[in-house]
Amino acid sequence: MTAWLLGMLLAVNMAVASPSPETVVRETSDQVLSEVINRKQELQAQPGRIYQLVEHIVLPRFDFQRMSQLVLGKYWPRAQQDEKEAFVRAFRELLVRTYATALLNYSGEEIVYLPGRASTDGQEATVNTEVKAPGALPIPIDYRLYRNGSEWQVFDVSIDGISLVSNYRTSFASQIRRYKLSGLISKLEQRNAERK
Repeated sequence: MTAWLLGMLLAVNMAVASPSPETVVRETSDQVLSEVINRKQELQAQPGRIYQLVEHIVLPRFDFQRMSQLVLGKYWPRAQQDEKEAFVRAFRELLVRTYATALLNYSGEEIVYLPGRASTDGQEATVNTEVKAPGALPIPIDYRLYRNGSEWQVFDVSIDGISLVSNYRTSFASQIRRYKLSGLISKLEQRNAERK
């Protein structure tokens, strides 16, 4: 009975200590954007340093393994283990480079946090935001997260209603049919090498 009670108290303490999905997204965004603003001149002079910033602050909040599984869909179970690992690496680098480029273009746009929603079992949540720039329509950006142990991790991002996972799944499926998974991985690796 005592062990059960201690276990319950520990679970409650972990749940209390674990930040909410909105807090995860908000704190990560605030931290990375603050660094980008404070180091603007340095990053413009040496753009490669943005990758270190993304690696350190943003990447721990994303589950690239899960994203890769969702993106490959039916092709994931068919893939060899070395292909899965190579795809996760190449896809992760593609997203890092895309995100880093967007950060370099950040110029103080306001991020507004809107009411989000959680799944009925409390294991998934969506954090809804809008990016507002003067004289432009707001751009909705929604983050889908799931509870991975005691942490919330992002597994999909929708920009203006377009899911990153769905978009890449469609694009990559046609390339896999044409070049096989190994061909897609080679193309991603080549594209990433060209952008270094």
